[in-house]
Amino acid sequence: MAGPDDTINMCIQMLQQITENNTIPRNIRRVADRTRGVLMDSSKSIGLRAATAISMIDEISSDPNMPVHARTRIWELVSHLETIPLD
Repeated sequence: MAGPDDTINMCIQMLQQITENNTIPRNIRRVADRTRGVLMDSSKSIGLRAATAISMIDEISSDPNMPVHARTRIWELVSHLETIPLD
């Protein structure tokens, strides 16, 4: 099982793929990019970064303009972030 740092790095890569995908609406790519920035901010605890990212992603997860393949990636991303302890 991957450690919290590995999980964060994997999620950053997933968000990078979303931001580079032109088939995904711009507003969703923007939130993905901001979320990636939150995950990369090492001045905060890893649990806080994960919780903040989940909150940000949750806002866009119900966007009706989101393609199905992107929604699936978002749900997968949230599942990974939820494994990180909040300590």
